[in-house]
Amino acid sequence: MDGDLRHSGLPGGADTERTRPGTEARAAGTPRTVGVVWGLLILNTLGSAGAKTIIPLPRSLIQLVTMGALVAAFTLALALNLRLRVRASTFLFLLTLLLVPSVLSSLQLESGLGALFRCARLALFVGTLWLLSRWWDGLTFVRHHIRMYFAVLGSVAAGLVVSPGAALPELYGGRLVGALWPLTPPQIGQYAAVIIGLAVLLVLGRRTDRASAAVVIVPSAVLLALTHTRTATLGLLVGLTLAIGSLVLTSAAARRFFTWAVLCAAVAATVFAGALRAWFLRGQSQENLTSLTGRATVWDALLAAPRTTVETLFGVGLGDKSFGGLPIDNSWLAVYHEQGLTGIALVAAMLLVLGGVALLRPPSLPRACAIFLISYCAIASYTEAGLGDASPYLLHLTVAAALLTVPATATPLPAPEPPRRHVPRWARDRR
Repeated sequence: MDGDLRHSGLPGGADTERTRPGTEARAAGTPRTVGVVWGLLILNTLGSAGAKTIIPLPRSLIQLVTMGALVAAFTLALALNLRLRVRASTFLFLLTLLLVPSVLSSLQLESGLGALFRCARLALFVGTLWLLSRWWDGLTFVRHHIRMYFAVLGSVAAGLVVSPGAALPELYGGRLVGALWPLTPPQIGQYAAVIIGLAVLLVLGRRTDRASAAVVIVPSAVLLALTHTRTATLGLLVGLTLAIGSLVLTSAAARRFFTWAVLCAAVAATVFAGALRAWFLRGQSQENLTSLTGRATVWDALLAAPRTTVETLFGVGLGDKSFGGLPIDNSWLAVYHEQGLTGIALVAAMLLVLGGVALLRPPSLPRACAIFLISYCAIASYTEAGLGDASPYLLHLTVAAALLTVPATATPLPAPEPPRRHVPRWARDRR
């Protein structure tokens, strides 16, 4: 797969570096080690809790690997950027400010000493992103994102082949989990949906050929279907609709794809209505679906819990995104619980700044990719936590920020033709 990405027209591949018409070259002087650092950040955010793996992995070992990956990422990024040259970014500035309520609330130790440990992790995470901001150059980080998450999905597929029973356990209702590394169905669905959306946009933007994109899209779509993850599927569909819609006026390929997608969706909704409904319900009752599989109960209890003024403003400290021993599964409520109203204001500002910049940019492929990532994170924030701590969602938003930081270049107008000199008829006859 790595060879397919390297030799296809995907960003950063050989074709891109030759600067074909309509493509962007990789910025001169961008070290390839930047991709290694990005992969280590992704490894750090994979988490340590999930399904039982084929070979039991102690949680302490998983945490050692993930935290070691973050320390290694920061060390490599610092070695690459010893002069601390960074790119100005409102997104990273707001993300840095998020450390303030995190530290203030964690110092109260209501969440234990683990809260301070998580603050240190977030500080290293944000510091690494600052060090990498020097190399934000358009679609380069999209390439890294697709490669790394496709490698993660490759491990999921390998686990499915080696032990189908462990990869589709009854404990999760037959939904796909990570059998080699503990990954939950929502995690797998998120990774698959994100790289599917980015790969589709790269095809429409002619940054890769269809065969190379199919190598990414087809298996990822199969894994997404096996996870039965509604949030990831909805985020993929809505995000792609908004992203492609931003290209419709300037791209004939986007218009054709949008038209065919609408027709195929209408036919599928008519012919496979029963199967789609069964997939969406996952065997759950209407009451269970209305309560969002029990999430609403946790949300109501969290909002009803008494809080002091300090806890309301700054939260109770960084924790494991749970309340009463149950997962919160909502980014906004998780931020409110751990970082208070101050944290909610900063997270909302990050999304608003990125969304506002994306809307003000002229139509382009980087803008479309950024719109897809921003809209996906906004939709997933309703049933998934992660916008207030080191997580894949912050990496998605960082890629969007990298795409929007590079100045957009407007398509130059054709040069006017030089005026024709009038030649008298007698002079033309003489010629």
